[in-house]
Amino acid sequence: MAYRIAYAAQADTARRRLPAQRRGVLDKAMKATIGNNPYGHGSVEAKPGERDYREATLAGADAIVVHYVSTPDVLTVTAVKLITF
Repeated sequence: MAYRIAYAAQADTARRRLPAQRRGVLDKAMKATIGNNPYGHGSVEAKPGERDYREATLAGADAIVVHYVSTPDVLTVTAVKLITF
């Protein structure tokens, strides 16, 4: 299935603040995990009862991402909040 990863304003700002190398690690982790299977990789509902609003820890990227999944013609995973540590 084709997919794309998008970043809402808050998550995009946090991503852009990362050094280039770390941003590359994050992008690779996003593609390999929630980009590949947004409901897997240990992601959980961020709000009970809202299956498409999820939270996941990206171990290799040292980040937590809150994302929304939509699936019209192309699966779109939109990161709405990104917390790095």
